[in-house]
Amino acid sequence: MYLPVKKVKPLNDYKLLLTFGDKEERVFDMSPYLSMGKFSELKDISMFNSVTVRFDTIEWANHLDMDPEFLYEKSVGIEQVKI
Repeated sequence: MYLPVKKVKPLNDYKLLLTFGDKEERVFDMSPYLSMGKFSELKDISMFNSVTVRFDTIEWANHLDMDPEFLYEKSVGIEQVKI
């Protein structure tokens, strides 16, 4: 099932609070991806915090984006994370 990202909020420790099309809130940890190619630019906290919703997914000011299905699959419910 395809769920678009409707809201995003950057959190501490390179985590993102995502709200999907079904209103479910999930937390995605970006830290494992920060050493991969262009994603290393997101180590700059101001760049990381530039994240916004664009179309059905998220995008940063440097034009990086991520697949919404990947975000959903790799994120966890907020009840599993201390925010």
